[in-house]
Order: sequence, then C-alpha cells, then structure tokens
Amino acid sequence: MLRDASAPGRIRDVATGIIDQVERVIIGKRAVIEEVVVAILCEGHVLLEDVPGIGKTMLARSVAAALGGEFGRVQFTPDLLPSDITGSLVFDPRSAEFSYRQGPIVTNVLLADEINRAGPRTQSALLEAMEERQVTVERERVALPRPFFVLATQNPVELEGTFPLPEAQLDRFLLRTSIGYPAHDEERMMLRRFRTATPLAGVQPVTSPEDLLDLIRSVRDIHVGVAVEDYLLMLVRRTRDHDNIEVGASPRASLALERASQARAGIAGRGYVIPDDVRLMAPSVLSHRIMPTAQADLLGKSNVDLIADVIANTPVPVESMETV
Repeated sequence: MLRDASAPGRIRDVATGIIDQVERVIIGKRAVIEEVVVAILCEGHVLLEDVPGIGKTMLARSVAAALGGEFGRVQFTPDLLPSDITGSLVFDPRSAEFSYRQGPIVTNVLLADEINRAGPRTQSALLEAMEERQVTVERERVALPRPFFVLATQNPVELEGTFPLPEAQLDRFLLRTSIGYPAHDEERMMLRRFRTATPLAGVQPVTSPEDLLDLIRSVRDIHVGVAVEDYLLMLVRRTRDHDNIEVGASPRASLALERASQARAGIAGRGYVIPDDVRLMAPSVLSHRIMPTAQADLLGKSNVDLIADVIANTPVPVESMETV
C-alpha cells in the first residue's frame, strides 16, 4: 500500500488499513468499525450495547490484531473483585517482599464484557484506569501501556441483577454505539467465509503501538476552524436548552466531540475539520451524555432521537472550512 508522507495522509492510510483488516471479520459494519478507530485515535473508550452473538468479542480481538497490540478480556460478574482486574500484591517468601502480579487490564486492548454485571467497586476500578491510564494496588501506582483502549459491552436485555452505570461513569466513554444485526447478504457472506476458516486467521497487523502513538499525537494537530468550533459549541449548548432534555451535555462532551471530529477528519485524509465530521460524530459522542425529561420518555424519544433533533435544528456553517 502506498503511504502518504503528510500527517493526515498517514492517519488515513493506517486507519483504512485497520478498518479493512477488521472488516474481514466484522462484515458489513464499516461505519461502526470506523467509530472504533476514531476512539483509538483519540485514546478514548467505546461502550457497545448489543444483544449476545453480534460479534462484540470478535470486534475487539480483530482490532487488537490489526493494531499489533496485546489483547485482554474480562467477563464481568457480580462476584468479580477490583483486584481481579487490576492485579494484586503477592508475597514472595524467598525475598520476604511483596511484588505486583499484573491483572488483565495491563494490555493495549481490553474487552470488558457485560460491564454492568459487576458491582460498583469493580466498575470504579476499571473507570479509574480508563481515565488515569494507571491502576492503584495497595497504594502502589502502576502505569498502563499506551495505547490503552477499553471496549466495554452491555446487554440491553436480561437486566435483572445488573448494576447500571451512572451518568457520571457513562461520561468516561468517548463513544457509545452498537453493531446491530447484519443485512441478509452480509450474513450469507459471513456463513460462506467462515464455514471452514477461523475468523481471526486472516487479520494482519497494520501498525504497532509505538507508531500508533505518533498518529494519536498527529490527530491533535488537525485544524479546527472558528466556524466549525462555533457549530460544535452550538450543538452542545442546544442540548442544554432543549425542551425534552433535562440535563444537557457537559464541557467534557465538547472536548470529546472536538477530538472525535479531528480523528474522523484524519481518517478522511484531511488536515482540517468540516461540519460533516462534527455532525456525524455527534450522536455517538453526545447521546449517552444527556438525560431526557419524563415527557421525552412518555413520547418514546430515545437519547439518539433527541440528539438527531438537535442536529436537525442547528444551522450548519457554509464557509470554506479549509481557509477558516
């Protein structure tokens, strides 16, 4: 594959390579895979809400393989302890000292499966690591490898005995999205492709964790013009003034939407953000950061519907974004 020497060109080449490799396993869901790559380029995390069997684990495994990084998986259960994730100090009788035995969280890509089935203490241990990029074990702080990316899943059915994430914890996820059922032809292709082959066997690494960190730094240099900045801020502010939204998006949401828009621009090979980048990322970035009113619940309006309404009623700037 030819490589573009410019920073946006390198971001596009590597991101496209990752998406192409993952699409060998997750067929027909390129838009969802692109959102996951956006989160990786922002050093953010993704919450996937889907029924079992859709391919959430395969998505995380194939992403790790395409990144050339390490993969870890934790199945969350009510009896899971924080130390089961973070690791613990173990006494060595030969040296008469305690040493750190790392947990599964010390990896590049972590699948936190059914995160809402673990208790609040265990959820908090994971969320601390997501935010601080470190774990604390008996006052000892251990830095996590970079890049560090969490793909957490929730099952929207069978909610008995679960511990729903509070809004403040949901806010730690850069994006919330879902894979959804495949189309008829896509499912037929899946049956034929994996009838005799192992899904992950064909996934090849496109980059390395070290090279990926360079791309993450490059994403932050992608230009955001004043007109686009105003558009982004207006979208966020209108979530705070909407009649059917009780609690609007926070300033952290503004930062998250800007980062996600920069990453999407980089994936497109541009060194600047356009309004379409903001508009397309807004549902996945903002929908889990608002609280609807009781009236909205009665009307059957979901968070995604409310964000779509905000987008539809916010004027889009028409100036040339490249020169603003």
